[in-house]
Amino acid sequence: MTTPQSDTPLPWADAPLTARLVLADGTVISGTGLGATGSAVGEVCFNTAMTGYQEILTDPSYAGQIITFTFPHIGNVGANNDDTETSNLAARSGVRGAVLRADITNPSNYRSAEHLDRWLKARGIIAIAGIDTRALTVLIREKGMPNGVIAHEPSGNFDIEKLKAEAAAWPGLDGMDLVPDVTSGQSYSWDETRWVWGTGYGRIEDAPFHVVAVDYGLKRNILRCLASAGCKVTVVPATTSAEDILERKPDGVFLSNGPGDPAATGKYAVPEIQKIVSSGLPVFGICLGHQMLALALGAKTHKMAQGHHGANHPVKDFSTQKVEITSMNHGFTVDRSTLPADVEETHVSLFDGTNCGLQVKDKPIFSVQYHPEASPGPQDSHYLFDRFVELMRRRKIG
Repeated sequence: MTTPQSDTPLPWADAPLTARLVLADGTVISGTGLGATGSAVGEVCFNTAMTGYQEILTDPSYAGQIITFTFPHIGNVGANNDDTETSNLAARSGVRGAVLRADITNPSNYRSAEHLDRWLKARGIIAIAGIDTRALTVLIREKGMPNGVIAHEPSGNFDIEKLKAEAAAWPGLDGMDLVPDVTSGQSYSWDETRWVWGTGYGRIEDAPFHVVAVDYGLKRNILRCLASAGCKVTVVPATTSAEDILERKPDGVFLSNGPGDPAATGKYAVPEIQKIVSSGLPVFGICLGHQMLALALGAKTHKMAQGHHGANHPVKDFSTQKVEITSMNHGFTVDRSTLPADVEETHVSLFDGTNCGLQVKDKPIFSVQYHPEASPGPQDSHYLFDRFVELMRRRKIG
């Protein structure tokens, strides 16, 4: 008997390998393509968070990077507008790609509004699935974060030599200013507060404090945390002058997170931060804002081998002697040995002992390396926003 012929793939047939991850050392990793088609070059890192993949993929701090998720089930709760972290919902975060262990399953969550694959396509993010992410993570841990090219072509045809050359030629994040790719183009006001179960996001009215937030790649939930703490927030682009900021008569200035090398962005940002520091206003920095504040105070930063990327990083706060479970995303760190005498270290990573916070003695200025708004604890670090508000209150009452 003759078996009928059909164009429909048999259920046990191997899926076509429609994507490649090509590293700068010539390593070629094959998998199944998801999301957008095409190719993109970036730095390959790994993230150890078990939840929050949409927040990670829309965090502007990841601009220029290809994210390897160590947790195998990515996409199983779908995607929605509420969990997007770019301050402009339509803006792209700058993430170059995503590497997944397993294919995306159909979403199973009451908050899901869209399948992750469709969401990735809409945001122009290339993904590759079917990868041994454990092996890739070990490679990164042993050799550092490599440059690479992620490519998705439905036909499965790739010019591997061209991809290898592109990966090898990319200069990497060291010395790269990526803030212009993710900062806002104009100033705007913010009054949305944190999400509450059953009611969603709220609005603050008659806020007692006015904060100017400098957008180096600002996350939405940072703005919500500031608003929930009692702040009316005015967001300004990264290149805004200190004079313009001070003319707005804020009670405090916030220096946001962002991507790239702080020393590169600091060429134009640090002189303005120094003027803000000299004004006497309370200053609070997070992530890139922390690093550039350190540069403005006279310290130095350097590139890390693996960086810190995940929602499970223990940090000790010397002021409270408590350990916080924090969310981190950074590939550069402040060199504590270069901190000047009037600046003290306030937080330290319990993973590798790197600097995670500082404050200026006898001045209302402090910053942290991690993301208190990301709620990994889930509220271990929210006190930092209250600390900032208290500094503004003290200055206001004299």
